Amino acid sequence: MWFLFGLLAITATGANLFLYATGKDYRLAMALGLSFTSLTIVADYSMVASWVRAEDWSALADVVPIMATALWILTILSILLNISPLLLEYKNTQKR
Repeated sequence: MWFLFGLLAITATGANLFLYATGKDYRLAMALGLSFTSLTIVADYSMVASWVRAEDWSALADVVPIMATALWILTILSILLNISPLLLEYKNTQKR
């Protein structure tokens, strides 16, 4: 499930940037991108919780250290990409 949410987050973020570049309303795509990013993190956490319930310590030892770093980096990147149109708009209005 986390993989599907991750793909949807990437797609929504791409749509956000595309809509901004074409001058259309991008706010819904931005909200979807950030929402799917959040759902990706929650789904990943649920997967890890199921491994703990199953006492699958080898899966936890193999996956969690790498996934924790990847989730931090990808979440920060998602936030920056999704809010970049807002920041660019703010910058452009300040110049006027």
